[in-house]
Amino acid sequence: MEQGTSMIVMIVLMFALMYFMMIRPENKRKKKAQEMRDSLKKGDVITSIGGIVGKIAHVNKDTIIIETSEDRVRMELTKWAVSSVGVQTGEQPEESKKGEKKAEEAPAEETAEIPETTEAEEK
Repeated sequence: MEQGTSMIVMIVLMFALMYFMMIRPENKRKKKAQEMRDSLKKGDVITSIGGIVGKIAHVNKDTIIIETSEDRVRMELTKWAVSSVGVQTGEQPEESKKGEKKAEEAPAEETAEIPETTEAEEK
């Protein structure tokens, strides 16, 4: 009976860990995105999931109308297509930048070890 009980406890712990590591953070992220989409108002600058940047001209129940340029070009988008409020840039988070700096420094060190030839050696 000890083995059966310990196996059940391990399975329950595995499901609890999976819930707290995967399911709960995803639900929080979805809830935050939905709140952001519900709080959209006229005049906000948004970026769509397709990368279109525009200023909100009109808000309906399920859609928004944005102006994308000085020429007053208007587009109608569904609210779920809004990626973020504000202009989204191509910059990566700080964690990714730190990893890239280390990768960039390694080749620079390798090239420094190569001896330079002088004009006298070439002749």
